[in-house]
Amino acid sequence: MPVKIRLQRHGKKGKPYYWIVAADARAKRDGKYLEKLGSYNPNTNPATVELNVDGAVKWLQNGAQPTDTAKNLLSYKGALLKNHLVGGVRKGALTEEQAEEKFNAWLEEKTAKIQAKAEGLSDAEAKAKAEALAAEKAVNEARIAAAAPVVETAEATNEEEE
Repeated sequence: MPVKIRLQRHGKKGKPYYWIVAADARAKRDGKYLEKLGSYNPNTNPATVELNVDGAVKWLQNGAQPTDTAKNLLSYKGALLKNHLVGGVRKGALTEEQAEEKFNAWLEEKTAKIQAKAEGLSDAEAKAKAEALAAEKAVNEARIAAAAPVVETAEATNEEEE
C-alpha cells in the first residue's frame, strides 16, 4: 500500500486549517487516514505548525512519500533532518547521542529565528500604529488651526461693525 504524508483540509471557507496525516495514496484528500501527525494553520503570522516529529520520522523510515507542501512543513519542523540523522546512526556514521545533540542544536537555532521574526512583526506593527497616531494628530491640529482664524476674523468683523 503506497503511503503519502499529506495535508487534509479543515476549517471554513477562506480560513483553511490543515491536519498533517499519513494516508493511503488512493484515499480521498479529506478521507480516511492512517495516522494524524500534526496540524498546520496558515492563518497566523508566522504560520503555526505542530508536528509529532518522531511519528513523521517513523513513517518516512517505512517509505511514506511526503507531498511537496508536506515536505516543506516536515523540513520546517526538522523531521527530514532527524530522518537523515537516524539514517546516519543506522549506518554507523554517528552515535545516537551525537545525532540527538545535532538535532537539538538545530532546533534551538530555528526557535530563535522564529522568535526574532515574531518580535520583528510586533515591532513593525507598533511602529505603524505610532505613525498612524502621529499623522492623525497632525491632521487634527491642522483642522483646528484652519478653524481658528475663521472665528477670529468673524470677531474682528463684528468689532468693526460696532
